[in-house]
Amino acid sequence: MTNLAPSLMPWLVAAALNTILLSLVAIAPKKLLTPAGIVNAWLLGVLIWGILGWQGYTIVGVYFLLGSAITRIGLAQKEAAGIAENRSGARGPENVWGSAFVATICALGVAINQGLENAVIPTSILLLAYVASFSTKLSDTTASEVGKAYGKRTFLISNFQPVPPGTEGAVSLEGTLAGVVASAVMAMVGWGVGLISVMGIIYAVIAALIATNLESFIGATLQEKFAFLTNEVVNVINTLIGAVLASAIALWLGI
Repeated sequence: MTNLAPSLMPWLVAAALNTILLSLVAIAPKKLLTPAGIVNAWLLGVLIWGILGWQGYTIVGVYFLLGSAITRIGLAQKEAAGIAENRSGARGPENVWGSAFVATICALGVAINQGLENAVIPTSILLLAYVASFSTKLSDTTASEVGKAYGKRTFLISNFQPVPPGTEGAVSLEGTLAGVVASAVMAMVGWGVGLISVMGIIYAVIAALIATNLESFIGATLQEKFAFLTNEVVNVINTLIGAVLASAIALWLGI
């Protein structure tokens, strides 16, 4: 029993903390999550805290708060134009896992490594991939929402023809720059809590910029042609590209 109690403690803390925080989210005037979204966010939060502790949980929390705030930028204007997020930006389970599925796999990889002497993928690389996936997703969200609200000239990334804001695959200078800043903020949080190195910040930002533009290209050329490419599936692809690119750069240049 003495050996079991310490191993259970992080999970008990995670369950209690997530119950308290998500109860506050549930009764808040601004609906950030749907009821199903709250349940799935609870599961995600418990899993991340149980494996990565407060450091990994901080990444999730910062992403959720910043992503929710950014979605509401120019909300009235975007709703009037019919290009706002569904439910005024309230996240459902599909949004939770579309954003965090890749990060969750990275966290599970870290858990597996704890029982191995020679890990296939080093824990430092998995932690960089974890942070980079959220940097990529926040970059994508920010670039899209800022572009829809403030983009003066919006182009389709596949042919650079002018298109209305909110068009799948559309990019703008304002949105792209905002996305770079957002990815840097997310990566610096990862460095601040000790999950990645200073060089990891640079790798995550580069990976996020490339992945975000590739996601726009997928949206412009493939998403309407294939029914399975829902926004959530594209989000998973987007974060996977960001995580893999950051990891590849780190393995090439050094962590």
